[in-house]
Amino acid sequence: MSMGKPGLFSRLKAGLSRTAGNFNTSLTAVFTKRKLDAAALEELEDLLIAADLGPAVAARVSGRFAADSFDKEISGDEIKAALADVVTEILEPVARPLIFDGSKRPHVVLVIGVNGTGKTTTIGKIAYNLRAEGKSVVLAAADTFRAAAIEQLEIWGQRTGAVVVRRDVGADPAAVAYEGMQQAKSMGADVLLVDTAGRLQNKTYLMDELAKVVRVLGKLDNTAPHDCLLVLDATTGQNALCQVEVFAEVCNVTGLAMTKLDGTARGGVLVALAERFALPVHFIGIGEGVDDLQPFAAAEFARAVVGLKE
Repeated sequence: MSMGKPGLFSRLKAGLSRTAGNFNTSLTAVFTKRKLDAAALEELEDLLIAADLGPAVAARVSGRFAADSFDKEISGDEIKAALADVVTEILEPVARPLIFDGSKRPHVVLVIGVNGTGKTTTIGKIAYNLRAEGKSVVLAAADTFRAAAIEQLEIWGQRTGAVVVRRDVGADPAAVAYEGMQQAKSMGADVLLVDTAGRLQNKTYLMDELAKVVRVLGKLDNTAPHDCLLVLDATTGQNALCQVEVFAEVCNVTGLAMTKLDGTARGGVLVALAERFALPVHFIGIGEGVDDLQPFAAAEFARAVVGLKE
C-alpha cells in the first residue's frame, strides 16, 4: 500500500533518522573493506539484535547473506539493500489498514496499552482522520484512573467535533464504555473509540477491568468490540514484546499502533514484533502533529529504518 501524499517518505525517513543513524554508524564500522566471513556474519547478527530487530530476524538476514555472499567483499550499502528486502518481506503481511465497517453502527474500537504510550493521543488522531472523512465519532473516556486522560480526550473532542462521553476520576470504566456505546447507538454514529487505563503493576486488576469493559460492550452489540487496538511505544524497545503478550491474555488484540518512532533509535522493534506475533500493524506515529499518525507501509518503513534513500 502506498503511503499517499508527497513528502510522506521524507517525513518517515526523518522520523526514523535516529534508528537509521545508529544502525548505519555500526554497519560502517563492521563492513569497511571486509569479506563476509563467519566472524563478520556473527557481528552482523549482533548488530541487528542491538538495533532491536531481534534474534529471529537477525538469523534470517544472516542466513540469506551466508547463502548469497559468503566469502565475498560486501559493502554497507549492499547489506542495507538486502536487509531492506528481508524487512519488507517480514512486514508486508502485517501492513494492513484499520478498516471501519460501515455496516456496524457504531464500529467499536477498544484502545488498550500501558499508560504513557500515547494511547489517548492516538485515539484523538484517529478521530481527527475519521472526522476529516466525514464520519461521526464518539469517544468514551474509560481511562477513569487519570484525570489527564479524561481532560485530553475532552480536548480532542472539541478539536475534532467528536462527541465525548465521560465521568469523573474513579468512576467505573465499564459504565463509561456502556454509556459511550448507548450514545453512539442512539446517534447512529459510525465509530466508537474507547480509551482504557493500562496499569501493569496489578495485572489481575487490569485484566478484570478490561474483561468487564468487553462484556458490557457485548451486551449492547454481541459482535463488539470489533477491533482491539494495542498502542505500543517504540522507545520501550523489547518491552513492547512483553506488552503484547500481557494484553493478548486480557483481550483479543486485533492490531497494533506504534508511537514515538521519531524519538528513538529502537524503531527496529517493530520488525521483531511483526516476526513474532504477525499482528496487523495499522498505524505508526512519527511525530507530534495531528497528521503524524500514518497508515503503516512496509517497503517505505523498511527503507527508512535502514537509512536507504527513497
